[in-house]
Amino acid sequence: MRAYFGRRYMLSASHRLHSDVLSPEENRRAYGKCNNPFGHGHNYLLEVLVRGEVLPETGMVVDMVSLDKVIRSLVLNRFDHANLNTDALFVNQVPTTENLCRAVFNLLVNAVPSGRLETVRIEETENNFFECANPTEA
Repeated sequence: MRAYFGRRYMLSASHRLHSDVLSPEENRRAYGKCNNPFGHGHNYLLEVLVRGEVLPETGMVVDMVSLDKVIRSLVLNRFDHANLNTDALFVNQVPTTENLCRAVFNLLVNAVPSGRLETVRIEETENNFFECANPTEA
């Protein structure tokens, strides 16, 4: 039987959506006010979902304390109160929330203490959210 454990985290970060391969007009058209040269920020809600067997010793899919340590170490310490444009992961890509979601997923996929990382979901605003999921098993 599959069981799931989900956990939420908050982080604040800024970014400017701008692509060097687009002209200034194309950037304005593609990103609108998010292309502001001074950037803008968000209070992101990060959700992590881990799937696995309930461990008989603990009765849990994943130890929450261990998961919190991994998230803090790999994600929160890196991105909270940061300018995403200056992070090495975004040197060659626009720091959209789609790309942030992919980056967080890739940082965590092999780092969860037990179980399998199923999804990473990032809520950027009350209207915008982004999700990356592990491919379904055959």
